[in-house]
Amino acid sequence: MKFLDQAKIFVKSGDGGRGCVSFRREKYIEFGGPNGGDGGKGGSVIFEAVENLNTLIDFRYQQHFKAQRGQHGMGSDMAGAKGEDLIIKVPVGTEIVADDGETVLADMVTPGQKFLIAKGGDGGRGNTRFKTSTNQAPRYAEPGWPGEEKWVWLKLKIIADIGLIGLPNAGKSTFLSAVTKARPKIADYPFTTLHPHLGVAWVDNKEIVLADIPGLIEGAHEGVGLGDKFLKHVERCSAFLHLIDATAEDVVEPYKTIRKELELYKAELIKKPEVVALNKCDSLSKEEQEAKVAELEKVCGHKVFTISAIAKVGVVECLREVSKYVARHVKEESAEVQESVVKKPWSPLD
Repeated sequence: MKFLDQAKIFVKSGDGGRGCVSFRREKYIEFGGPNGGDGGKGGSVIFEAVENLNTLIDFRYQQHFKAQRGQHGMGSDMAGAKGEDLIIKVPVGTEIVADDGETVLADMVTPGQKFLIAKGGDGGRGNTRFKTSTNQAPRYAEPGWPGEEKWVWLKLKIIADIGLIGLPNAGKSTFLSAVTKARPKIADYPFTTLHPHLGVAWVDNKEIVLADIPGLIEGAHEGVGLGDKFLKHVERCSAFLHLIDATAEDVVEPYKTIRKELELYKAELIKKPEVVALNKCDSLSKEEQEAKVAELEKVCGHKVFTISAIAKVGVVECLREVSKYVARHVKEESAEVQESVVKKPWSPLD
């Protein structure tokens, strides 16, 4: 399935049904009076976030969505049927954005979350509603109210625990394929990854969702390369796993470049926890590894892991460190601690 993270669609709720102009006509009843029913309400358009979708590819083949209109009123005081609501299913993590491309109308981050984008039009009242003591035979009824219509943007931001970041050819796709069952394209040239990939890794019985985005380069925040298009996918991550190619002559400059691009794109991103790993270390001697690790640790200010994704060396320790920053795990651990405190038996020594 091709990955698509942005689509523009047209939505229209159903028009309300017309009210009916009708009079009771029965034998031996000379003045039956009005009995026109009301029109039915038009169906609404509702977005719903579901878990079993991970792309917006369906909206490439259908861009117009219209809910059912309400049925017209009928005689004998019969109201028209209500139009059925149209539920549009979108992946969890989808933003509903106005036609201007900037105003966020809704952020669908919870499975089952619903958002009413276009309310159905009300049905018109039949002539029965207009009967008064001075007008006992009204010959008019209301037309149905039109539904709402608008163009909206759907923008998918992947919900992952950890975002894999780094320059092209840093080994992000290789790392993802080594620790998960995802099979991204892997090759020895830059920009092999053209769209984000998701994978699920397990360490110490904990689940970690990893997102591999296309490699970033200098100027990515301004649209250079592919970074500007896909940087949004790391906004929801709890932390970053920053991979750096150990075979590069200078390992400090790539680190600074990526950090600068994250800050220029959105300042909040550099405040997220980060684990730095020097990849492809199987190509270096022990002395070279130690020298480059020392250079990186001096710049980033914390421990740097040495790994080889293709040889699967050091990846478990790296994942174990990354799992400490997964927001879901932190919440689960705090809940377990609170539960143990509540269930702790009373003791006279307390």
